[in-house]
Amino acid sequence: MGIRRMVSQLTRNYGTNNPFTIAKQKNILVVYEPLGGVMGYFNTYKRMKMIHLNNSLDEIEMRFTCSHELGHALLHPKVNTPFLKRHTLFSVDRIEREANQFAAELLIPDELLLEHTISEAAAICGIPEQMARFKRFYK
Repeated sequence: MGIRRMVSQLTRNYGTNNPFTIAKQKNILVVYEPLGGVMGYFNTYKRMKMIHLNNSLDEIEMRFTCSHELGHALLHPKVNTPFLKRHTLFSVDRIEREANQFAAELLIPDELLLEHTISEAAAICGIPEQMARFKRFYK
């Protein structure tokens, strides 16, 4: 299933595009902790899925980061990205692009793009403009 379709199904099933609500409904624990320069990460411990968010992020950064990490949880549940970055030559670029696309699809409703440019929609939704380019929209 494509990312766009997955997000559409999620928002329809849960009645929201709020990543925190969706994570809770899917039994994914969201943990807030000091992470220094890291915005967040996803991991699984003893079959418990967890999204870790840097507790120093502002509300907008936290929402986007939670959406990005939710993307990892649903698209790449068995991938340990930090391990891959540290211990292998495997490129994680595709995985990160997919998580960014998931976040953009989740946070920018299609209806908004009927009346606004992608830049305007990103600003309205509190999405970093460079991440909004991951949103796909077909009229």
